[in-house]
Amino acid sequence: MHQEKLTHHPNVWALTPLAVFLISYLVVSIAAGDFYKMPITVAFVISSIVAIAISKGGKLTNRIEQFCRGAANTNIILMILIFILAGAFAQTAKTMGAVDATVNLALSILPENLLASGIFLASCFISISVGTSVGTIVALAPVAVGIASKTGIDTALMVGVVVSGSMFGDNLSFISDTTIVATRTQGCKMSDKFKVNIRIALPIAMIVAIIYFFMSSEINNSYTPEKIEWLKVIPYLTVLIAAVSGMNVLLVLLIGISLSGIVGLWSDSFDIWGWIATLGNGINSMGELIIVTFLAGGMLEMIRYNGGIDWIIRKLTAHIHSIKGAELSIAGLVSFANLCTANNTIALIMAGPIAKDIGDKFHVDPRRSASLLDIFSCFVQGIIPYGAQLLMAAGLANISPIEIMQYLYYPYLLGAGTLLAILTGYPSKYSKKIPKA
Repeated sequence: MHQEKLTHHPNVWALTPLAVFLISYLVVSIAAGDFYKMPITVAFVISSIVAIAISKGGKLTNRIEQFCRGAANTNIILMILIFILAGAFAQTAKTMGAVDATVNLALSILPENLLASGIFLASCFISISVGTSVGTIVALAPVAVGIASKTGIDTALMVGVVVSGSMFGDNLSFISDTTIVATRTQGCKMSDKFKVNIRIALPIAMIVAIIYFFMSSEINNSYTPEKIEWLKVIPYLTVLIAAVSGMNVLLVLLIGISLSGIVGLWSDSFDIWGWIATLGNGINSMGELIIVTFLAGGMLEMIRYNGGIDWIIRKLTAHIHSIKGAELSIAGLVSFANLCTANNTIALIMAGPIAKDIGDKFHVDPRRSASLLDIFSCFVQGIIPYGAQLLMAAGLANISPIEIMQYLYYPYLLGAGTLLAILTGYPSKYSKKIPKA
C-alpha cells in the first residue's frame, strides 16, 4: 500500500515518456506547420501508454494504479476544480455581456498604442497582488481576447501578454506558493529574497513592456468603444478586487459566477434556464483541459516513480567546483524538475532541499539560491505547453498553447537574464562567497 511513496534508482530511460510527448506534439506540429494537426490530448495518451508500458512496478494492474495515483493527487484535483469554475465564470460573463463591457472600459481608458503594454502592466500588478498566475489568467484572458477581436490585434499576442505578466507576480509575490517554498527551503526571509529577485525581474519587465508597446503601436485601431454598461462591469471588477485582496481563487470564481448570473438575470441577458445552460457549456468547454491535466499528472508521476528526476539530480550535481557551477546546478535542477512535474510549487518542494545542500557546500547566499529557485521554476512553468498557465490561457482563448508561446517575452527574457546574472555575478552584493560559520 506504500508503493506510491517509493522511487526506483536513478534511470535515464524513465524520461522516455516526456521525450515521446515532446516529439509527438511539438516536433510533429512544427514539422506539419500546423499546431492543430496533433491534438495535445492524443499526444498525452501516446506518452501515457509509453509511461505505463515501460514502468517498473510488476503487474500491469499495479502500474496502472500508480499512474492513477499521479493523476488524482491533490494538486491535480485542485487545478481541475479551478478549471471547472473558470469555465463556468468565463462563459456566464461572456453570455451576460461582462466581457464586452469590460473591454469597452479598457479601450476607453487605454490609448490604442498602449493596449498590449497596458494589459501587461495590469497583469503584473494583479499577479503580484494575488500571488497566483492562474488566477490572473482567469481574470484577464477573456478581456484580452475581447480586446483582440475588436481591435485586430493577434489573439495569441494579447493572451501571451497576460501570461507573461502573470508569471511576474507568480515569481515575486509575497503570498505566492513558490516564494513561500523557495524561502523556507533555503532558510531566508521573504523580504530578503524579494530584494535579490526584484533586481533581476524588474528591469526585464520594463524591457518587455517597451517591446509590447512597440508591437501594439504599429496597429491601426479603428474600433470606437461603445457606451460602457457599468452594471455588467461589476462582476469583473469584483473578481479583480477580491483576487487582489488575497481571497481563495475558488471562492473568487464562485462570487464571479453568482454576480454574473444575477446581473444577467436582471438585465434579461438570459433566464434561469439559459443561465444553467451557460454554466454547463462553460464547464464542458474545459473538457480538453481536464483530460490533459489528468494524463499529465499520471505520466509525470511515472517519470518520478521510475527514477527519472533522480537521474537528472545526480547528473546535475556530479561536477560542481565553484559558486557559479553550484548556482547553474540549482537553476538546472529546478528547471528539469519543473519540466517533469509541470507544477512549479511541486518542483520547488522536490528541488529545494537538494539546492540547500548544494548552497551550503559551496557557500551560496541563501537569498540568492532562493531567488534562483523561484525564477527558474517560474521561467519553465511559464513556457511549457502542458502547464496549467498555458493550458488555461489557450482554453479560454480557444487557440493552441504553441501559438501563445511565441509571444511569451517575459519568461524567455527572465530565464536568459537570470542566466546572465549567474555568469556575471549580478547583483554582486548577493553573489559573494558566504564564509563558514
